This record gives sequence, C-alpha cells and structure tokens, in this order.
Amino acid sequence: MVTRWYERLRSRFLAFLHDLLWVPLAWIGAYWMRFNLGDVPVEFWDAAWELLPLVMLICALVYSSFGLYRGVWRFASLPDLSRIAQAAAVSTLLVVLALFVFSRNEFLPRSVPPLFLVFQLIGLAGPRLLYRRLKDHSLGLHPGERVLVVGADRAGEMLVRDMLRDRGRQFNPVAFVDDKLRRQGGDIHGVPVKGHSAQIPALVESLAIDLIMLAEPTASDAEMQRLVELCERTGKPFRTVPQLKSVLAGDITINQLRPVSIADLLGRNPVQLDWAAIRAGLTDRVILVTGAGGSIGSELCRQIVAARPSRLVLADNGELNLYRLDLELAARADAPDFSVHLVDVTDQVAMQQLFERERPQTVFHAAAYKHVPMLEAQIRAAVRNNLLGTEVVADCADRFGCERFVLISTDKAVNPANVMGATKRAAEVICQARAQRSSTRFITVRFGNVLDSAGSVVPRFRAQIEQGGPVTVTHPEIERFFMTIPEACQLIMQAALIGTGGEIFVLDMGEPVKIRYLAEQMIRLAGREPEREIRIEYTGLRPGEKLYEELFYEREDLIETEHAKIRAARRVAVDGISVDQCLEHMHGAIDAGDASRLGSILRGLVPEWQAADLPLDALRSPIQPLQAAQSRVASAS
Repeated sequence: MVTRWYERLRSRFLAFLHDLLWVPLAWIGAYWMRFNLGDVPVEFWDAAWELLPLVMLICALVYSSFGLYRGVWRFASLPDLSRIAQAAAVSTLLVVLALFVFSRNEFLPRSVPPLFLVFQLIGLAGPRLLYRRLKDHSLGLHPGERVLVVGADRAGEMLVRDMLRDRGRQFNPVAFVDDKLRRQGGDIHGVPVKGHSAQIPALVESLAIDLIMLAEPTASDAEMQRLVELCERTGKPFRTVPQLKSVLAGDITINQLRPVSIADLLGRNPVQLDWAAIRAGLTDRVILVTGAGGSIGSELCRQIVAARPSRLVLADNGELNLYRLDLELAARADAPDFSVHLVDVTDQVAMQQLFERERPQTVFHAAAYKHVPMLEAQIRAAVRNNLLGTEVVADCADRFGCERFVLISTDKAVNPANVMGATKRAAEVICQARAQRSSTRFITVRFGNVLDSAGSVVPRFRAQIEQGGPVTVTHPEIERFFMTIPEACQLIMQAALIGTGGEIFVLDMGEPVKIRYLAEQMIRLAGREPEREIRIEYTGLRPGEKLYEELFYEREDLIETEHAKIRAARRVAVDGISVDQCLEHMHGAIDAGDASRLGSILRGLVPEWQAADLPLDALRSPIQPLQAAQSRVASAS
C-alpha cells in the first residue's frame, strides 16, 4: 500500500513538474514569436523574465485547481483536453489581469496573451496525447474496445487477465470500479481501480469507454438493478459474467460474457445442490419424465443427464417439442441411453405398456395444462389431463413398483381461484392418498412461476417490446413468485431424494415480484424507456386470476429440511376411499361430457376452491363423504 501511494504521488509530481517547466517555454516563446523569432527589444525581454515567477505561480495554482493531475496520462481523453483548455484560458486571463495591476501591461504586447494560450495548449495536451498513443501502440490495445470492469474481485481479475492474454486484443481493459474503499487507487495487472460504481457514467465519458463488463456474480437483486440503471445512463453496451459457481471453478473468460438478463435482476442466487446425493439417487436408475417436451420437463431431462441414469424415458403428447428434445439429446456426447414416446398420460393402456416395458424406478410427472384463462372454459380438458392423467401415471407407478413418484405442482394450487389451480390441488390430494397405501414414495413439489417458460409473461413481454409496445399487464399491483427454469429443476431433483413419501415440498421462491416491475425492467434491458418509448397498458384481471399467489396453506405446518431452499409441509391425512369415489364419478362425468357435474365433483375434492357460480347441487353424493372425512381428520388432529 505504501509503495502504491508513493508511485501515485511520484506520478502526479512528475506531471506537475512537466507542466510547470513548460510555462517558461510558453511565456518566453510567446514574446519571441511576437517579434518574428528575431531579436526581442531589451526592455520587453527584461520585463518578460522579471514577470516569469508571477506567471508560473498563477499557472501552477490554476492547473492544480482544475484537476489536471487527477487524470492519468495513459487514459487522456476529450474531458482531459477540455480541462486543459479551460485551465490555459483562465491562467492567461489572470496573468493579463495581474500584469495590468502591477505594470499596466506596459511591456505586454497584445499578441503575447493569445500566443501564450496557444503554447500552453500545445505543451500541456500534446505530450499527454502522444504518451497515450505510444502506450496503446506498444501494448497493441488501440484497435480493441475500451472496457470498464465493474468489480475488482476475483471475477474481475480473471476477466482482465483473459483480456490481456488475448493476442488479438479484441478488448482493452481501461479501468476498474469497485465499491470497496480498500481497492480504490490500486491496480490489478496494471489496470487502475479508478473509483466506485456511482462514478460509472462519469468514467465512461472521461475514459472514452466502449463497453462495460459487470463482474459482480454475487450481487444481490437490488445491487444488480442499481448497476444496470447506472450502465443504462451511459448509453453504452454492457455485459455480465456467469453465476458464482463459474467463478469458483475458475471458468470466467471473455467468451462467457452475456447480456444482462431479467433473471439477474430478480435476485435468484445460485442454488448449491448436494450433487453427491442426487447422483446416488439417480445414477444407474431408469428415469421417466412425463411432459418431457415442456419447459420444465425438457430442462429436467438436461439436468438428469448429469446424474448419469442407466436409461432416460421421455413421454409427451406434443410431437414437435418431443422431436426437438430427441435431437438435442442425441447430439450430446454425455447422453445416456434414452427412448422417446409420443403418448398421452390419460391413455391408461399406453401408459401401462410403457411402464411394463421400461420399468422406471423414478417418475417425474411434469405433464399438465397450465394456461389459467384458457382452462377456465375448458374444465373437462383440465380435469382429464391434470387430474385423471396424474391418477393414471400414479397408479402405474404403484402397480409396477417405482421407488419414487414426483408430482410437479404450482402455487396456484393453494386456495385456488381457477380451474387450473383446483385440478393441480386435486392432483396433490391424489398423491397424498396414494402415499398412504403404497410402497412407492409419492412426493409433491410446489413452486411458483418459472422465468421464460412457454406461455409465461416473459416471452410475451419480449415480443410486445420488439413490436414497439404496448406491454400489457393485467393490474398495477399484481405480483408473482419467480425462479429460473434450471433452479426449479435442480430443486425438484433435490426434493425427490429427501422425501420419504406423502410430503408436499415448497421451494423457497424469495420475495414476490410485481409484474409491472418485471415489464419495466425488460423494457430497460431492451434499451428503451418505460412509458416514454414503450407504454405499459393495464388490461384488467383475467378470469380466474388473483392479485397475489401463495405457496402453502395456513393449516400446513412447514418444517425445515436438509436443504436451505426447501421446506416440507407435514403430511395431512386424506380419506383415500372418498378420493377414489370422487375419481370414479369424475370418469363418468368425463365420458358424459358433463362440465357442470365435473365442477361439482372437483369442488368436493378441493373445497377451498374459490370458484364462482358452481351448481353445487348437481352432484352431492361424492362431495359429502369427502368433506365429512376431512372434517373427521381435522378434528382428530
């Protein structure tokens, strides 16, 4: 630290000494030039030398006050030249005023002040620009983009080291900024730490920065939001490094830089998985994933590949998505043996044949319809796929001796206000009922919205922004829980291994995010200004939509698990006989296409469903036994 302080002081002193020594040359040169580089009259010559100490004192004070020694010659730029011009003009004016006071400018020709000003500009700015030119040329950095690195910690150090090693010199690391006071004023690999993050806009201008690199992989959501706002104010492009795990592995390179995403702003900190336990639970196992072509299902398959199962079985009724996943896995060198099955989970015969042939040991049941407004008018399709499909797959898992069955549920299953949520809650009830009488571990994992999943708000907002707006939000106060697709899938696998059967695992989703804020941030990330360039339009809540979502019921007693981001709801006893009776009636209503009856039966399975205008007298018999059974369980507990 003492050495660095000494070097900075020495550098500033040498710059000051250079400028001060140039003053006599500029002052005497102005007189000499006034007399056409010939003999200067004695009286003028003597006056010039007598006044020189006063001129030097004035210039020294003005140069210092204008901050000419805060800048670094290596990074001299237009703002530095502007300060030099201002300092030269002010010093010239003060010299003229001082000489008028002392000698009435008796021996100061009128052409000397402007000549003195010009010579100052040449002597102060010329060497600085020449030094920068020579330095850039010697390092081969001139052709590259000038880069400001935010964060002088390990990630920033690795980025700069990678830039300096690049022979092509695509990037030129000019300076760091870092909010830790102890790092400011130092340098890393010869690149100075110029200040703190609040100075980003000023430094981008003063250092002629072309690109900003955010090397803050551990920044919180609030910190990242602040940094992005500062970067946006500069009008320059900016990139960020991957998450912390890549930094710890020493994998940070220029090629890994990526645009800042909405996930960076929502504060989803990296998930630390117990991969040893995951591998122990999935390695050399036959794994079945239903809904494998969907957003969650396909990412689950990618994550499961890393656990090295003996065989991966993919089931989906969507031909195109399943085809794309087939191509993707076939192209992977580490892909295990896998099979692809175009099958509907409600097709009991097809599912039994699949289980009998493949004999899966773990089932991840991701197949479901999830579009809330659409399903409000499609109760038969929703019940058939989300509820009876779960029944078919769960019964197959039980019959063929699967070790684990994992139902992927949603926060919309808690106090549901729509058909989709009610069917998912009913699917949870089915799994809890099966867990009471089966050797298969029936486990439910419940979480909120997933960023960038098919049909979610993120791709819709992105398309609206590309079209110039407006971005449509249903309500100014509507908010949702969010997490990334990889994080959700990793936590699903973790929960599957710690469950013993019958639990509902609730994933820690962090704080809920207002959809309005999500829209504003996506507009900013697209380089536009909310409301001014892209308008946000509020359209009103859609059928079945709530302002706020919940992750668990009040009656569910949550307990901590061995994983910090997973909590488990204690098992709630379910009357399996009454559940089976409801399912039997549902099959009849499905076959008859009786939507009204289906709604009444579903209310029997999910009495907390906040449905409107349901004809509850359409079918009383399956409702009353289940509600009575639930009352008995509640009073017993």
